[in-house]
Amino acid sequence: MKAYVGVTDGEWYRQLAEQPPGGEVNFWRPASGRPFKVLSHGEPFFFKSHHPENRVVGGGFFSGFAALPISEAWDMFGRGDGARTLEEMRVRVGRYRRQPLSQQEDPVIGCLLIRDTRFFTGDEAAEPPPEFAPSVVQGKSYDLAERRWLEYFSDLLHRVLDNNVVIDLARPWQLGGPVYGDPRLTPQRLGQQAFQAVVLGAYSRRCAITGDKIRPVLQAAHIKPLPNGGEHRLDNGLLLRSDVHTLYDRGYLGVDPKHRLLVSPRLREEFGNGEQFYTRVGQPIAVPEHRTDRPNREFLEWHLDTVFKAS
Repeated sequence: MKAYVGVTDGEWYRQLAEQPPGGEVNFWRPASGRPFKVLSHGEPFFFKSHHPENRVVGGGFFSGFAALPISEAWDMFGRGDGARTLEEMRVRVGRYRRQPLSQQEDPVIGCLLIRDTRFFTGDEAAEPPPEFAPSVVQGKSYDLAERRWLEYFSDLLHRVLDNNVVIDLARPWQLGGPVYGDPRLTPQRLGQQAFQAVVLGAYSRRCAITGDKIRPVLQAAHIKPLPNGGEHRLDNGLLLRSDVHTLYDRGYLGVDPKHRLLVSPRLREEFGNGEQFYTRVGQPIAVPEHRTDRPNREFLEWHLDTVFKAS
């Protein structure tokens, strides 16, 4: 298990500290950069203020990474971006880029998505972690398999969780929640907004079934919906055009475990059309590049057994 301590902008954390705990925030970077692969989903992420304050001022749990235009990040997270307005956020990004943004610019930024956050107030703020050099600009990771870090990070986790969870960092541990499979493994549960952002990126901003890439009509669909025990997990998601999303949720469309499109005969029987889908029957849908991100067989079978109108 790892933990990460990111260096934070003072304006960013002070604005977020005014909001109720437990939310989802965007720890953004002014350039998209490389995907953040230091942590797995559910591992702890802490926020450390710049020098001279130099204190750990809060934390949460890593929920995913997405490269998003500033406007889209604002649409998804709003004040969870640590700004009061989109224009304030744009000014701050321009400041870090050392060049103000023009009205026409909507650059892509790197979004590290953190859920179940809590910010410390007053004396709650902690001393910086051991061996965290003043020259560190973005952040530093710690391997908690090394016992010398355990006491420090156990204390931080108790502050974030408000001492409501028993923590034994000597064993694999992540923030709890419904998890499929071995509970010692990393949970893939995302935050609500992170789910949308991560699915959007994984499917390269194209509808998995039609290939459409008109952003305003693309939606992150759950294969197994939340009311039925589904979760915000990338392998429980499909990026679909809004009308395709509706047809999938109502069982007129399905996807088999080999990721091939199925179309219910009732689409033609009840509405007298749907040829654009019938011509695609049996064809593979688009899926994410990484195998572990692709639609989970268990969820696809649940949808076919429970929702899909087979006849």
